[in-house]
Amino acid sequence: MQNTLKVGFIILGLLLTTSFTIKKDRITKLVTEYRTNPIGIDVEKPRLSWQISSDGQNVMQTAYEIHVADSKENLVNGKSLIWSSNRVESDQSVNVVYNGPVLKSMQRVYWRVRVWNNKNKVSSWSSPAFWEMGILDKSLWSASYIAMDDITTEKKSHPSQYFRTEFQAKKSIKSAKVQVTSLGVYEIYLNGEKVGDDLFTPGYTSYDKRLQYQTYDVTNMLKSNNAIGAIVGDGWYRGNIGWQGDYAFYGKQLALFIQLNIIYNDGTTETVVSNGDWKASYGPILESDMYNGEKYDARLELDGWANIGFNDNNWDKVEVLDHPKDILVAPQGPPVKAIQEIKPKKLISTPKGETVLDLGQNIVGWARMKVRGPKGHKVTLKFAEVLDKNGNFYTTNLRAAEATDIYTLKGEGEEIFEPHFTFHGFRYIQVIDYPGTLNLDDITGVVIHSEITPTGSFTTSDPMINQLQSNIQWGQKDNFLDIPTDCPQRDERAGWTGDAQVFSMTAAYNFDVAAFYTKWLKDLALDQHKDGVVTNVVPDILSASKGAAAKGGATGWADAAVIIPWTVYQSYGDKRILEEQYSSMKKWVDFMAKSAGEDYLWIDYKHWHWGDWLAYNADKPDYNGSVTEKDLIATAYAYYSTTLLSKIASIIGENEDMVTYGRLAENIREAFIQEYITPNGRLVSHTQTAYALALSFDLIPENLIDKSAGYFAQDVKKFGHLTTGFLGTPLLCSTLSKIGRDDLAFMLLNRKEFPSWLYPITMGATTIWERWDTQKPDGTIIEGMNSFNHYSYGAIGEWLYTHVGGLRIDPENPGYKHILFDPHPGGGLTSAKAEFLSLYGKIKSDWEIKEGKFHYEVIIPANTTATITLPKATIEHVLPNGNKPKGNIKFTIKQTDKGVQVELGSGTYSFIYPIDKL
Repeated sequence: MQNTLKVGFIILGLLLTTSFTIKKDRITKLVTEYRTNPIGIDVEKPRLSWQISSDGQNVMQTAYEIHVADSKENLVNGKSLIWSSNRVESDQSVNVVYNGPVLKSMQRVYWRVRVWNNKNKVSSWSSPAFWEMGILDKSLWSASYIAMDDITTEKKSHPSQYFRTEFQAKKSIKSAKVQVTSLGVYEIYLNGEKVGDDLFTPGYTSYDKRLQYQTYDVTNMLKSNNAIGAIVGDGWYRGNIGWQGDYAFYGKQLALFIQLNIIYNDGTTETVVSNGDWKASYGPILESDMYNGEKYDARLELDGWANIGFNDNNWDKVEVLDHPKDILVAPQGPPVKAIQEIKPKKLISTPKGETVLDLGQNIVGWARMKVRGPKGHKVTLKFAEVLDKNGNFYTTNLRAAEATDIYTLKGEGEEIFEPHFTFHGFRYIQVIDYPGTLNLDDITGVVIHSEITPTGSFTTSDPMINQLQSNIQWGQKDNFLDIPTDCPQRDERAGWTGDAQVFSMTAAYNFDVAAFYTKWLKDLALDQHKDGVVTNVVPDILSASKGAAAKGGATGWADAAVIIPWTVYQSYGDKRILEEQYSSMKKWVDFMAKSAGEDYLWIDYKHWHWGDWLAYNADKPDYNGSVTEKDLIATAYAYYSTTLLSKIASIIGENEDMVTYGRLAENIREAFIQEYITPNGRLVSHTQTAYALALSFDLIPENLIDKSAGYFAQDVKKFGHLTTGFLGTPLLCSTLSKIGRDDLAFMLLNRKEFPSWLYPITMGATTIWERWDTQKPDGTIIEGMNSFNHYSYGAIGEWLYTHVGGLRIDPENPGYKHILFDPHPGGGLTSAKAEFLSLYGKIKSDWEIKEGKFHYEVIIPANTTATITLPKATIEHVLPNGNKPKGNIKFTIKQTDKGVQVELGSGTYSFIYPIDKL
């Protein structure tokens, strides 16, 4: 049968030898610090990346040349260059460091690149790109923080504040940039128009240590006579944050800081700044709180307040605050924006008589409302994730978060309401006292999140697994709102380090998170305690609380300090993040070593660990699945992070540290083996989590791996379901696959009963739940701490991409410079496709089984190579009659016990061969 089905190796449309001729603009996707044409950056030596677009095979860059100039004209003409790299013999096209002269504050430069390929053909120059520096010299800050006499003395939301001034532009304008920040969150207006579309600026940082400012190009918005206006709300700075009812955590008084830099065509400059001449007042935003919502009275609107000629005689003079300017930094992470709009799917009247709209998707954002009605009429919008078992609107799981917007009409025709400084996590909207008849078109759900670019997609032949992937991606979008929050709906929404750590690699498949994590990790390092303790949440709003659990230093959580930089390095080839976070990593690992002491075991009963948080607790007298000893988990993570630190030290040239931490890791491993593993390979905590950690982290002695793997598999098979929590779940299927038990991994994936990944989907979930039993099969919802939008258990996504889809990073060649394609059909699936937009270009791993044949297509982007493993193939299947394909193709092949392994250069390739039952 096989002899008659030798279909062989096919290269789609690429069998002819092709020359490598890159036409103009074939060098594409020029980015600086992961952004396209950024302005206002403060990275003194920014990194430059580009893609090579080619239709040929085995296309590799062998050299590059970068030009940088102060104008587009000089760049194109190759004159008066600020810097030329000259020809550099290198295949690096990602994160190439600018190595020219030090640039000045607010200096814009233009750059282009050309490359040589492995046939020594040179490309055309790329189209120009640019970047612009922010304020590098702190002495250039001439603006002042200005504020109203409004100091919070009680725990409640205060009205948002309106600021304004007027000025003249005396000459013809060449360019104008405005830098803005606030203590609070702001919106800025110029001549009545909102500047930019960023939300919740200046963003959430550890405000006492870092305060971001944004830069906007307002050249085309200026006139001869101008007015600047700004609205400042409580936000994270002064509003309600955390679940302990904390208001004004960072400060009791809001403030605004604006500096507008104008360059006239004659070369002269002018700076307009916030100072004591500005005026301020209150307006229609009576309250705006991140958790509780917004109260807006349209009768109090200040028509024309941000335009020239507005009468501000009744406005108050502002006061100037003495607040540090040396903490001002340019943002490195992506801004929050309104990304998508969703129309309601249903209008429901609940058993209680509530009027409720169902969006059909659990989202984060707000509702835009169109309404007509009498002046003074109030419409209330409430937000919830679910309906209860009886079909009524359910908000108990929001705890103290009111999640309520109230709009008071001005009574002048159609009015449109959107809140300014609040967001909600919701699928359902309860509408109270809507005047007239409410239609589906009257309400729109506005989806907001950090502007992270989608990079990954994963689909299979199973609709439920596809829904799981959708739920994972929605959970990420909903919780990546300037920081990686644990949940977006209740009175918490904090940057829990453990949640971020376990999900980080899945996150990096789904979206471009390099800049997002870069920004957040800087706050992690700044909030880290002097003794090395990493806080539980970042920014840190807990350490000031009482109790050991609030102080931080919990393994699996604090290890985010090491693991997430490693994830970014692996996913993007970003060596700089390892260098910048290295001190933070060392401090954490040193703290663990000190806590463990001379026996290398972290048995510190005075120190709080979350352990395998929210593990399944089996209702059986002989088993409790949540009891994995915390000291075992702590020691396992101490070994893992120490091992990573040794590798990182080697990568960045810290060779003494490489040896020191390598030796420390081995000592921890030996101590772990002596303390937690019996001579027969059984772990003292006989749980799925314990085995997953020990096997995944390579803590089991080689001679005991088979026995430990047997215990692990036996436990999974015995229960027929997972018993893991936050730390065990992300490793569960990957570890089963590592020991050769794909059958059990797919069994867990396909299970639809509680507890499982698919069970919530049977209950209508459109995001990942916090608990396995967030909602019981009878519709009962667990009271208290319970979120329907919590991405941690979505970490299964990494295994879906890498194992089922077969698209993996080569750890020795990070950032997809060399790609590993290794699909694993199973679980009844007949197809799976994983795609990823890397910094080099599109990667695809797409397999399907039909009519007894395995069809596999891969895309390898230019300037990369790949190793492809074809499951259960033989060389005679892949190479009919032993003939290798012709053409400009890098090609080697060998037989392995898994199948056929092929080494290939860039291109699009298809493989079709007969396959026995998988």
